[in-house]
Amino acid sequence: MGDWEMRPASAADVGPVADLRAVVLREDLERLGRYDERRVRQRLRDGFTPAHTWVIEVGGLFGGCVSLRPGADAHWLEHFYLSPRLQGSGIGTAVLRELLERCDREGTLVRLNVLQGSRARRLYERHGFIRESEDPVDVFMVREPASAVSA
Repeated sequence: MGDWEMRPASAADVGPVADLRAVVLREDLERLGRYDERRVRQRLRDGFTPAHTWVIEVGGLFGGCVSLRPGADAHWLEHFYLSPRLQGSGIGTAVLRELLERCDREGTLVRLNVLQGSRARRLYERHGFIRESEDPVDVFMVREPASAVSA
């Protein structure tokens, strides 16, 4: 799995994160007829909140990012991107597990949306997310905290 850690994001991370987003989402967005080179980066820049974002570093190098944004009734798991060279290594699973354990301790519901047809959906389903609704582009998923599920 490699030597990885998460550090708090800063405003300076927006460029590398936006570039990674464009790479990671390209295949799915093209399949959905929604890929736009500029827009895919700008949407990240418009919604980037360093206070709720962590950069994933592997061997001391930028490898990805993830956000966990507090919402009205749940935390939103957003901007979870891992460099293609690291996908399938177990790092994404480990990062997701760590974040979900935090939410479980707090008794917090977690929501996310994933692009229709994305391979990432299987990762989320393995960690207890279920489909709540969908539209032609996104599948909206939710996960109850483990304490609520086991109670």
